[in-house]
Amino acid sequence: MIDKKWLSALKPMVSSKGQWTAFTEALDAYIEMHSKKLEQSSDPIEMYRAQGAVYSLRKLKQLKEEVNATN
Repeated sequence: MIDKKWLSALKPMVSSKGQWTAFTEALDAYIEMHSKKLEQSSDPIEMYRAQGAVYSLRKLKQLKEEVNATN
């Protein structure tokens, strides 16, 4: 879990519907890009990198819930 001071600093971004929507749309675009790399790659290292990128980007999409869960 992230330090609470960082989570509270992110609260304005996740509370703004416009900013959060734009952020998640950008994340979706990056997830799609890395998913295509994963599907098309035959190199195991590139596949692992793409898997890690998709995992990290999906984790960022859960940031709003994590921020809102803190007091």
